[in-house]
Order: sequence, then structure tokens, then C-alpha cells
Amino acid sequence: MHSEVVEKAREAKSAARVLASCSTAEKNRALLLIADALQDKSKQILAANETDLDHLKQKPGYTSAFHDRLLLTPERIDGMAGGLREIAALEDPVGEIEGMSLRPSGLQIGTVRVPIGVVGIIYEARPNVTVDAAGLTLKSGNAVILRGSSEAIHSNRALVAIIQEQLAEAGLPKGAVALIEDTDRAAARAMMRLNEYLDLLIPRGGPSLISAVIENSTVPVIETGAGNCHIYVDAGADLENAQAIILNAKVQRPGVCNAVETLLVHREAAPGLIPSLVPALNAQGVEVRGEPASQKFHRKIMPATREDYETEFLDLILAVKIVENIEEAIEHINRYGTGHSEAILTADYLRAREFLAKVDAAAVYVNASTRFTDGNEFGLGAEMGISTQKLHARGPMGLKELTTLKYIIYGEGQIRP
Repeated sequence: MHSEVVEKAREAKSAARVLASCSTAEKNRALLLIADALQDKSKQILAANETDLDHLKQKPGYTSAFHDRLLLTPERIDGMAGGLREIAALEDPVGEIEGMSLRPSGLQIGTVRVPIGVVGIIYEARPNVTVDAAGLTLKSGNAVILRGSSEAIHSNRALVAIIQEQLAEAGLPKGAVALIEDTDRAAARAMMRLNEYLDLLIPRGGPSLISAVIENSTVPVIETGAGNCHIYVDAGADLENAQAIILNAKVQRPGVCNAVETLLVHREAAPGLIPSLVPALNAQGVEVRGEPASQKFHRKIMPATREDYETEFLDLILAVKIVENIEEAIEHINRYGTGHSEAILTADYLRAREFLAKVDAAAVYVNASTRFTDGNEFGLGAEMGISTQKLHARGPMGLKELTTLKYIIYGEGQIRP
């Protein structure tokens, strides 16, 4: 077994026992200390991030979207610190009594929210995940083992060093937030088999990473992230507003899981939308791909393949398809979507309700950009990932999703007859 992984997992298990009984005030103090330190030491974080960016530029397959996922700026560091302060301000779910009832036996039986224990997260080149995961697990009383990608190793080391310094300052165990510095796949594989120490494993990244963890892990896994997201433009939709929403959903941050990847357009809306939308997308560097029906509306729409409609591009590429009606749009989404975020742009209340009822996804929107599927935007402070499964957690995973229930029973000497 991988020695670094086992050693840090043991420390995390010990730290989790301490955190489980920490008061809300103790956890909040640590979160606020970390937030202040991130901003105070932003120069050293940015220097580490610059090293990662320099290495990234030398790698084959470098893209601007990948660069954006890895990039830290003073504003993004301020955002991470702000997220920690928001988490500190949120209600602590640990210790919350879900219900208590008196049974005929005289026993009082109820449930209380408790931390899951030790959470592992395997993720790709997004250093903000390091801070979000540390903040959420700390507030929910869990320890976390972080295994990021080689592309972000310098950034992650700098961030975790600061976090651990402030944990010690707050009187909490440094092992509560551990970084696996070995970025070889063997370390990730070791985490997947660490049932003795890990209670939950969360993969956060592209489809290949998520599939690898789901297929190989013996530790319970929550599936997150893969976002083949759609926007459907209905007949009669406000086309000016639709164009603004589509541009936002595609270009504001194309390399993230809630960016739109496929645009479905009702045949009646296509003549008024596509001729102006395609140049606007092209001006932002977006390559548009479509089937023959959509290509008729603009010469710069490249031919689309079936694979394009199955793909989470995470890049400046958008697939387009003309549909006959809302039923065809819903059928396409439920066939090709990954259960992440889907949107309808419509002026028809009944069709909006039909879309909400029939589309199978964690987040379903009416007349808004899919880019809002985010823990911070949903009032959770941050998120551990966007769960696209249906058991335990679905959608942005915040504090409550990092807890479980424990039965508590009060008796007065009862024995079972």
C-alpha cells in the first residue's frame, strides 16, 4: 500500500475524531483565520500558481480553457476567502436533531446529524477546489484527504500549507486537511481501496477520471461533475434574451461543468435566432457545429457528428440541433445529458412546467443560464462537487450533504420482551 497515502489517512482518521466533537465556534474561528491568511499570503499563492501555469504551457494539448481552470488571480483568491467566510456564517448541521418520537415501549427515538468522517477527493486542475473542500469538510466536522492533479501541485501545496498553519493556530489538528503530494496514479488507486480509513470518495473532473474512480473504488463514491448541459430555445421565446443567456452559458467560463455544450432550437425560433447568434459566438472564439437543418441558417456552422452531441467539450465549442417540438428536445436531453444542468428558454408557462417535470437532471432552469449551478450561487458557500447521482446527495454538495444521520435512543431501563 502507498506509504504517503496510508500515513496521511491515519492522521486524517485521528483528526476526524477530534473535529466531530468541536464546537461551531471553534470551527468558524479556523475558517476565518484561513480566509484572512489566504489574502495575506496571496503573493506566495500566485507565485506557486505561476509555476504551474508555466509548466502547463509546455504540455501537449494545452488549451485556453484548461489554462482558465488552473489560473488563480487576486480576485479569485478573494473569492475563495469570501467563500470560507460565507461557510463560517452558515448554520452548522452537525448536532441537528431531525426528529424525536415516543414509542409504545417508552423509548424516545430520534436522529441527529453527524459528520461522515474522512472524505477523500480526487480532482483535476482547479486549485479553488482545494479551498472549497477544506472549508466545507472543516465546518461539517470531517477530515479531508486531497489528491489533485500534477498540473496544480505547486498551487495546492501552497494552499494546504497555509490552511494547515491556520488549523494549528486555531488549536485543531493539521491532519484534518491533508494533501497527497505524489501525483502518480498509484496514489489515486491507493485512495480508492482505503476502506479502513476513508468513509467517502468524491471524484471531481472529466468523464475519464470519474469513470476510473467509479469502476475501481471499493470506498463508497459520489459521482460528480460530468456536465453535458443543454439549453432548449422554445417557440415564442424572447430571442434577444435567449442570445444573451446562451453566450453567458457558453463563454463566461467554458471549461467548467455547468457550461452549456448543446443548444436545441425549436424550428420556429431558429430563423430569428441562429443567423445573429452564430456570429456573436464566433466573435467570442466559439466553433459552432450542427446537423444539416441548422447549417442552413448560417454558413459558418460546421458539420456535427453524433459524438458531438455526446461530448462535454469543456472548451469553446457548441453543438446545435433544430428540433420539431419540446417533446423532441426533452427526449434528446434525457438521452444525451449527464444529469447535471438543463435549461428551457420559453414564454409559455405550461411548457416550462412540462420541461421541469420531465427533464431528468440535478438542476433544471427556466429562462436562466446553466452557469448558476454552483454551491456559492445556491447559498451553500461553496460545494464539494455537483452530484449527478440520486442517492444521498444530488446537485451542489454543501454542508448538509457532508453529514449523515445517527439514531439516538433514550430509555429508562427498558428491556425487550
